[in-house]
Amino acid sequence: PRPRCAALRRWPLVWLHALPVVVPAGLRRWLSSPAPAPRVCVVGSGPAGFYTAQHILKHHGGALVDIYEKLPVPFGLVRFGVAPDHPEVKNVINTFTQTAHSERCAYYGNVTVGRDVTVPELQRAYHAVVLSYGAEDNRVLGIPGENLPGVYSARAFVGWYNGLPENRDLKPDLSCDTALILGHGNVALDIARILLSPLQLLRKTDITDSSLAALACSKVKRVWLVGRRGPLQVAFTIKELREMINLPGARAVLDPADFTGLESAVKDAPRPRKRLTELMMKTALEKPVEMQAGAAAPREWGLKFQRSPLEVLPSADGSRARGVRLALTRLEGSGDSAKAVPTGDEEELECGLVLSSIGYRSLPLDPAVPFDSQRGVIPNSSGRVEGVPGLYCSGWVKRGPTGVIITTMNDSFDTAQSVLEDLQGGVLDASPFREGFGLVESILRSRGVRPVSFSDWQKIDAAEVARGKAAGKPREKIVDPAEMLQIIGH
Repeated sequence: PRPRCAALRRWPLVWLHALPVVVPAGLRRWLSSPAPAPRVCVVGSGPAGFYTAQHILKHHGGALVDIYEKLPVPFGLVRFGVAPDHPEVKNVINTFTQTAHSERCAYYGNVTVGRDVTVPELQRAYHAVVLSYGAEDNRVLGIPGENLPGVYSARAFVGWYNGLPENRDLKPDLSCDTALILGHGNVALDIARILLSPLQLLRKTDITDSSLAALACSKVKRVWLVGRRGPLQVAFTIKELREMINLPGARAVLDPADFTGLESAVKDAPRPRKRLTELMMKTALEKPVEMQAGAAAPREWGLKFQRSPLEVLPSADGSRARGVRLALTRLEGSGDSAKAVPTGDEEELECGLVLSSIGYRSLPLDPAVPFDSQRGVIPNSSGRVEGVPGLYCSGWVKRGPTGVIITTMNDSFDTAQSVLEDLQGGVLDASPFREGFGLVESILRSRGVRPVSFSDWQKIDAAEVARGKAAGKPREKIVDPAEMLQIIGH
């Protein structure tokens, strides 16, 4: 808790001369010390939010940072985006928890900025406001049939098996034998892996109970991952590809013809791209291990290149998806800048489950904040929001939904550095007193909103871990916000 006497620092110095002489010299010196500590507010408690807060706290000995989050629970995509079978990636939560425990940091969950409190209200309460609320939507395909039953966005599907409250009632239909994932990124591979993983592997993870039950009844045996461009343009990384290749009970189906002539093209490619392409080529050329006599046909997955979706095809009665019509493409240009151009040829792929993994998308938060809806980002320069002094952004809402956690860390440090420079250079005037949460709390109270503290979150955390232990898992996530609030007595 912050010392209440910090409020005394806002006394104008002129009052000191009117104080009775009995005021001890030490107190008089303390009262006439420099301006109050700058108050910074961060909106969003995912990696971007926490890394921004961490950097400011580390490099400014007096700054006070408050983090606001719309859900009762923190950590954003570390909790809701990282695959359940990748627990090591979630270790950053330990660092974020240390930040939240700083006496100069406070967490306020269950507060939706833009609805419960506006950005202009936050600007009145804080010297600097940093928007780090990520990408809450997904890009749409913009093709006929994409709203048919059986078609899901990767974001919703990942949210479903990871316990994101808004996706808890998704109930995807897994009764078909073939799934088609549009996209060649790590999220696409995550989904393919979850669909094809042996249940005994998933049971030891923090995947939600309801999605585990649905996967136990799944009939999906084959997953195609389809991309518009070629093997040299895939966006997934070698670690994820290797995991997929080594997945027990699943066979990789890659067409050697897709890799013809790539040996010379890959010679001058950067090392990560070269190693990744070589692994795909090696896998394509390997003869499948013969199944033991009597063994069930294995599950299988494959990569399809240079195909662009034109339409999701409806079943005969129009009630659901039965396949996807694809345009075959050729590449113009080379490397990462190569463009896929339709050749005029088409093909149909039969599948009963279609997952669109073509990217996440940020949404505007508040009419007071500039937003580039074309690019899905807040216009900014090094995190400084264009035309709005004292307003900043970091993470995906700043640069677009790309990169991994380390990318977001560096990006957030960059924004935090801009805040620190502006404080130091006098661009941000920290001398007027700002009430921070004191003002926000009264606004929230008037609107019937009760924030969740970090110690409240730790009660929810303890309940999840206890439930998980009973089931032999690291945790059993609570997916209903009302139940979370019940646990903490809200």
